[in-house]
Amino acid sequence: MDNIILGLLLLSSRTIYQLRERIDKGLNMMYSSSMGSIQAAVKKLFHCGYIQYEEAVENGKYKKIYSITDSGKQKFIEWVSTPIGIQSSKNPELAKLYFMGFSAKETRETRLQEYISHLEEQYTVLNAICEEAENVNVPDKHRDILRYQFAAAQYGKDFMKFNIEWYQKLLDEMRNEKQ
Repeated sequence: MDNIILGLLLLSSRTIYQLRERIDKGLNMMYSSSMGSIQAAVKKLFHCGYIQYEEAVENGKYKKIYSITDSGKQKFIEWVSTPIGIQSSKNPELAKLYFMGFSAKETRETRLQEYISHLEEQYTVLNAICEEAENVNVPDKHRDILRYQFAAAQYGKDFMKFNIEWYQKLLDEMRNEKQ
């Protein structure tokens, strides 16, 4: 979470609520966007001197607007420059699929359809992000930044599409067995 926040603050200064909103819009596949986890990371980054804030009042509301420091930029660049590691593809929810045979057939169908609907909602969000990114005009100096942000969104979109198709195939097979 720390590096996600540093990267977002490298793009622009933000409040905690703006950080959460941005994470919810496309980065939530990478990290949890709970307000508690964001606040804990911001507090840690502030105490390490990687971020700073300025206070502002907008419409009578007190806000802290966070920005990255030079040492925060250095830490972020060091992190983003390290090799990409192989991450575990563990998905704890697959345990439900593994043991789904113990539940009633009607429950299985309902749960799979609910899950597919949830995946379709996430796909819609990622698709909108990808469409928006395709139409964004950016200065040449930021073109590489957008390119890789778009690539991450495209990966998420493709991953959601794969999951939708896979679970739909399973659901269709299950429904065909009933006949």
